[in-house]
This record gives sequence, C-alpha cells and structure tokens, in this order.
Amino acid sequence: MAVDTSPRSSTWTYVEGEWLTGNPPLIGPTSHAMWLASTVFDGARWFDGIAPDLDLHCQRINRSAVNMGLKPVHTPEEIEALAWEGIRRFDGKTPIYIKPMYWGEHGSPGSVVSVDGDSTRFALCLFEAPLGNNAPNSLTLSPYRRPTPETAMTDAKAGSLYPNSGRAISEARSRGFDNALMCDMNGNVAETASSNVFMVKDGIVSTPIANRTFLAGITRARVMGLLRKAGFEVREVTLSVEDFMNADEIFTTGNYSKVVGVNRLDGRDFQQGPVTRKALDLYMNWAFGRSESGE
Repeated sequence: MAVDTSPRSSTWTYVEGEWLTGNPPLIGPTSHAMWLASTVFDGARWFDGIAPDLDLHCQRINRSAVNMGLKPVHTPEEIEALAWEGIRRFDGKTPIYIKPMYWGEHGSPGSVVSVDGDSTRFALCLFEAPLGNNAPNSLTLSPYRRPTPETAMTDAKAGSLYPNSGRAISEARSRGFDNALMCDMNGNVAETASSNVFMVKDGIVSTPIANRTFLAGITRARVMGLLRKAGFEVREVTLSVEDFMNADEIFTTGNYSKVVGVNRLDGRDFQQGPVTRKALDLYMNWAFGRSESGE
C-alpha cells in the first residue's frame, strides 16, 4: 500500500497537539524506534460515512503498546475522538486509512536495547486509501514461517514483525502469486502474509486457531460472529496445508479489504463460492447497519 505524502495528497497526522500535513519528520537517528524497532501501530478504515470497529482498533493499539513495553499516552476513547476529528479534515468522498502509532524515543536506563516506557510518543496518521475491489487473490505456500511468542513480539501489532511478511509476499510475487500462505513453526497454517485466512469444506467454515503466532484480527472475529449468527458452523482449529488444498472455498479477512476470495492455491484453482460471498455481504450489511435483506 503506497502512501502519497506529496503536497497534493490528503494526509493528516496528529502529534503533540498539532495536525500536520504530508510526512512530518518525527523519528531521528538516535530514536530508539529508528534503530531498535520499538514501534506499534494499528489500522482502521473510514468509508461512506462509517468506520467499522474503530473503537476496537483504538483499544488494540494501547494493548500493543503495553506489550511492547511502552506507556500509552492516550485512552482509546481519546484516540477515537481524534480519529473522527481527523476524518473531518477530508472531503468525505475517498476512503481513509486510520493509523494510530506509538514508539519509544529512548532506551531504558542501564540498557540501550530495552525501551524506556516513559519516552513513549504517539501519532495518529490518516490518509486517503481506496478500498480494495475484493477481486480474488492467488496464494502460494511460503518457505517462510510465523515466529512463536518466545522468539518475537507476536502479542503486539509491532512494526518489527512486518519484514518477515514483506519477504513472504515478495517471494510469492516473484513466482506469480498475489500473496503467501504462511505456517507456524509446527507446520500448521497460521495466516497469509497480510491477512487472516478461512476455508470452507462441506458447508463448515474453519480458520486457524489463535495460537499467538499470528494476529487474530478484529475483522476476523467480526466475520466469525456474523457467520455464526447467520447459522453457519464456524470452527477455530489446527489446520494443515492439505486441509486448505482440499477445501471447497478459501477466503481471507483483514481491515484493508475486509473479505476477499482466493482463486488459486499453488496448483489448485478455486471458485469464489457462496460462503465467501455471504461473508462479505454479512460484513457490509452489519457495517452499514442494514438487515440481511438489505433494508
């Protein structure tokens, strides 16, 4: 997702009481975050007058900060109010990405490696970002795996986790695929490189159980709840690559594009089936406050 921060673009960042345009210089070469990666972020969406689950994203950024060793300087309610303030600075037409961030400015006394929580800084960046068109994606099994909680900061939405996802996507695209299916260190499916993943077999919806090796997303939980309410059996279970290869449907969920079907996993082609379409319809109807019938 490229972000246009040129003067012609619509980008606003709140930091220390000010709203700034463009790409303000906030981190310097001696900042702990710059060279030791003490950064966390979250991402919500505004489109067509709504910001689904914005409150939950504002809550999660503070949990991520605490898990990183940072000290949140705003309450979730304050962050949500600032987000709506920022939204009003746009033209109300183009979808917006809402990105609250915390980072550490200094290392802790006596140990430059660990972050000093008292040096925590906050910024809230909003920028125009059209929604994905929900076109199906192709996946390939990645040679890279998700780390365990013992080896990486998996309990936070930490910037340090994303180079691993980035190299998985780059490797997949070098072989002609859109995204990568990633396993945990035990060889069980965890997620794609940028979203949570579901499969459908004989009408039953399954998704990898949240085992702390991947971010069990807000949109993932929302879609699971909506499908269950609609009468589907939804299971959180340990799933193998073979399970996905034998599925009837595969789809992904995430904040950026909500629900997206998968049309290929390595050598197996898939149709975008009825459960995938239903999941997207259920989510959008919920987001806009409509009933299932669209009323």
